[in-house]
Amino acid sequence: MTYQAGNYDVAVIGAGHAGIEAALSSARLGCKTVVFTINLDAVGNCPCNPSIGGTAKGHLVREIDALGGEMGRTADVTFIQSRMLNRGKGPAVHSLRAQIDRRAYSAVMKQKLELQQNLQLKQAEVVDLSRDGEEWLLTTRMGAQYRVKAVIIATGTFLGGRIYVGEVAYDSGPDGMFPAAFLGESLKKLGLRLRRFKTGTPARVLRSSIDYTDLEVQEGDEPVVPFSYDTLHPGKNKAVCHVSWTNERTKEIILENIHRSPLYGGKIEGVGPRYCPSLEDKIVRFADKKRHQLFIEPCGLDTEEMYLQGMSSSLPEEVQLQFYRSIKGLEHVEIMRCAYAIEYDCVDPLQMDATLEFMDHPGLYGAGQFNGSSGYEEAAAQGLVAGINAALKVQGKDPLILDRAGSYIGTLIDDLITKGVTDPYRMMTSRSEYRLVLRQDNADERLTPTGRALGLIGEERWERYCLKQERIQKERARAGKVVLPPSEVLNDILVSRGTAPITTGVKLADLLRRPELNYEVLTPVDITRPELPADIFENVEIEIKYEGYIKRQKADIAEMRRLEGKKLPRHVDYRTIVGLRTEAQEKLEKVKPANIGQASRISGVSPADVSVLLIWLAKGEAI
Repeated sequence: MTYQAGNYDVAVIGAGHAGIEAALSSARLGCKTVVFTINLDAVGNCPCNPSIGGTAKGHLVREIDALGGEMGRTADVTFIQSRMLNRGKGPAVHSLRAQIDRRAYSAVMKQKLELQQNLQLKQAEVVDLSRDGEEWLLTTRMGAQYRVKAVIIATGTFLGGRIYVGEVAYDSGPDGMFPAAFLGESLKKLGLRLRRFKTGTPARVLRSSIDYTDLEVQEGDEPVVPFSYDTLHPGKNKAVCHVSWTNERTKEIILENIHRSPLYGGKIEGVGPRYCPSLEDKIVRFADKKRHQLFIEPCGLDTEEMYLQGMSSSLPEEVQLQFYRSIKGLEHVEIMRCAYAIEYDCVDPLQMDATLEFMDHPGLYGAGQFNGSSGYEEAAAQGLVAGINAALKVQGKDPLILDRAGSYIGTLIDDLITKGVTDPYRMMTSRSEYRLVLRQDNADERLTPTGRALGLIGEERWERYCLKQERIQKERARAGKVVLPPSEVLNDILVSRGTAPITTGVKLADLLRRPELNYEVLTPVDITRPELPADIFENVEIEIKYEGYIKRQKADIAEMRRLEGKKLPRHVDYRTIVGLRTEAQEKLEKVKPANIGQASRISGVSPADVSVLLIWLAKGEAI
């Protein structure tokens, strides 16, 4: 029996990182929104690593924040250690990473949902989803039925979730919660193409059972750099992490028991993440490597659980204890929660367009691990875009489409919907051909005007943004005009940094272009420098130092956007276009690209095929 429980504009299924951003953005844009979660205590849960950000992922968090999302702000108030990764490399790959208090993060996010106007948070398992005219019907396990105009599926690893630990396997969501056991069949009835992926997580161990005596200490950075442009007074580091390594004995134990791994025993059907493999997978795939690094990270300030980053496994619990205890510092370690692998259902993202709406199912959107990605940050980015677009569709407004030249979020979505996924997708800086333009330091410059236009950036934040951009422009102009005369002090600086001294006046910008120099070392001679926040100087210095490369990338972006402007009709039958190779016809039919630019990025579509499409468009045959 079912009963009518209410009408909403937008329903979000799942309250993980994707569901949170989707629900908040939809509600903040004025839509009556409901978000369902199997367990209210799991809102914003971090079932894997207790951290936000990391290489490329930190870029995503900055972009989410620049658009008006929530992840960065919550990470800033719940972090216990903050570090900027890759400082020894170029600015394109500098990425912020923060250890968070996972319980505090979850609690803060839950309360934000509870307090948000236009939003209702409900504990319920959605078991059926069906189309009724122009609307959708959602039915819960308790028989409540909701009528909505748009639906966002953000089920994470709960959809058909199944846990594996050695020979033991059982239906479950992450962290011992119930799985979403029935929704998958409903989605198959709609005609969605599902596939099976898997991921895993390391053990959590007791802090007092670790011997830290000979372990490398990893401190946080000072001063702390926040994720959010709203965080004006970032907190302090409150914890440290430690580093250890596996050894030959660790390897022996794993290889002796590899037949007991469900991954190698054939029990797990799902495809695992290529760039975050289990320890047994690392041992087998990189057989010549003598050791593997692990990071010992606190799960929070009020818990004794420690997370063993890099030690994911699905071997039996007793084998886990053996190989963990073979590692320096863990000789007497006690496992509090054993490592496990989890298999789950997700969708083929080639069925979606750039709004994350299913092309054959108007008003139905997907986000996060349901779309075949991995990671909290990738999920949150998709949730934000799906939530915004669901709200805009309900309101009859133009959609938000982020292209790969303007953001990592756009790159992420374009990769998913154009190339598809054969294993859980993880964002990396190498995935973007425009990464020198898409830096984390300029995320606000790239995306905050969009967030403002949508209505997700408030007046105070906008004023701060405008002031920052004004200061950047003034400082850039000053650096191009100020001439520093030769002096003993300046030449001593130049020689000490391994660069040539000067005999005539040189513009500050020309000195900053030298790789050996920066604003900091030129402080003694830059006497007209105004008092400005450090991020202003960082932005200006990068733009000056890499000006030539940036201009080249911007030219590439202009060409890409020219091709993006050549729209392709969604319902064309590519098998009827003369001149296209058979492989290209098949790939184009499957993806249904929105424009020539997207078509050119499809694997199997050659430059010759693109030329055929351009000629076909020019002849007006697309009309």
